[in-house]
Amino acid sequence: MDALSAIAEPNRRKIIELLARRGNLTASEIAGHFQSSGPAVSQHLQVLKETKAVFVTHQAQKRIYSLNPEPLLELRGWLLDLTNQWEQRLNKLDSMLSNEKKNSGKSQLRKGRKNGSKS
Repeated sequence: MDALSAIAEPNRRKIIELLARRGNLTASEIAGHFQSSGPAVSQHLQVLKETKAVFVTHQAQKRIYSLNPEPLLELRGWLLDLTNQWEQRLNKLDSMLSNEKKNSGKSQLRKGRKNGSKS
């Protein structure tokens, strides 16, 4: 699973947002922000760990989770590339439509002049 698949699930996005806002948290602190069961939150944390979206360190019996921004930055780069491609396409379409509108206006003006001179 990649970072995009991992954050496609709303609860995992919430975990990432939580870690981004609050910093390092234990699994139980994270689970306290959800109505779902501890094991369900644990599964989400496992997916985030496998995709390297979070780091896990151990302190005694506690697992401390922290955000790893690197996969998210890669995702951001990918999204920026897509956004730029679409902006270029839309700008070309906008130019084409503007040119079409100008040419259409000139054509209408020529027709109007021809029709006006016939009267």
